[in-house]
Amino acid sequence: MLKNVLITGGLGFIGSAVVRHLMTATDCNVVVVDSMTYAAMPEAVAEFESDPRYAFERGDICDYNHFERLLDKHNPNIVMHLAAESHVDRSIDGPAQFVQTNVVGTVQVLQACRSYYEALPSNAQKMFRLQHISTDEVFGSLETTGPAFTENSRYDPRSPYSASKAASDHFVRAWGETFGLPVVLSNCSNNYGPWQFPEKLIPLMIAKGVDQSPLPVYGTGENVRDWLHVEDHAEALWLVASRGQLGKSYNVGGASERTNLEVVEAICAVLDTEFPDRPSHKELITFVSDRPGHDFRYAVNFDRITKELGWTPRHNFEDGLAETIQWYLENESWWRSILKKTDGATRKGLANQKPS
Repeated sequence: MLKNVLITGGLGFIGSAVVRHLMTATDCNVVVVDSMTYAAMPEAVAEFESDPRYAFERGDICDYNHFERLLDKHNPNIVMHLAAESHVDRSIDGPAQFVQTNVVGTVQVLQACRSYYEALPSNAQKMFRLQHISTDEVFGSLETTGPAFTENSRYDPRSPYSASKAASDHFVRAWGETFGLPVVLSNCSNNYGPWQFPEKLIPLMIAKGVDQSPLPVYGTGENVRDWLHVEDHAEALWLVASRGQLGKSYNVGGASERTNLEVVEAICAVLDTEFPDRPSHKELITFVSDRPGHDFRYAVNFDRITKELGWTPRHNFEDGLAETIQWYLENESWWRSILKKTDGATRKGLANQKPS
């Protein structure tokens, strides 16, 4: 049955990947609601602007009245809530904005969806659901070795960003339990792939490597992350949104744990191949003071989504990274235009740090 899907934050990195997946792999009507912050990328979905199945609405999720009107206007069966501030370094510099968007904004979305849902006829209520997209960072930090986070792991956020996402997760569950709002949740590991804003680790290192600038690595680079290709994530999110069991959460991981240093060295190796006349890009690696509250290891066990919904990641990290680097090399004008307008190439919190 044709579904109307409304996506908050649909011009962001992950949101735009979901839009591309829905527009190419389903027959859904897609409505994007985005406030057009610094990280919005309309270019990432520009190919669909003239498609009658696609619509864009500029709006802030913190504006309850406006969001409620958009729900009534577009009559969605599914709301996929991705709008969020997401950069840990930025949350250290300005925590209040993360509370406003991630916590207050989510509550406004919940309230508007509750009002919309309660006004639906019973047959439409059976189809409606709200999906909340979150992060593995809400679970805190893992030891060097040992089991990964499961959906039942204790919440232990360590940064303003992860604290704001943990709070939003709790509010979503509370609206499900208290008000009967049909919700599903997901928590993902680190994403990478095309169209990622060049403040995150992988695109930042690519951009700096291309320019032969120092590659700043926090601490000793031993912090471990599990890497998930954004296209795999988009496929998983749609499975959770359309088929996940109401009230449940689903972990989405890439089965690709790497230290930050291993990731940067892998990027350097590909750039060495692309620019063989240069000195090794590994010589550009510079270790800088670690950021406050830097969690040591993240990894998720995603057995639930595999067993219940049949999802596994399609990309292995080496091939996915090589494809991502190639995409950034082929789309240099895009990320250079961003760097001219923003401070995206500077990792937040590094301005006053010195090599360690």
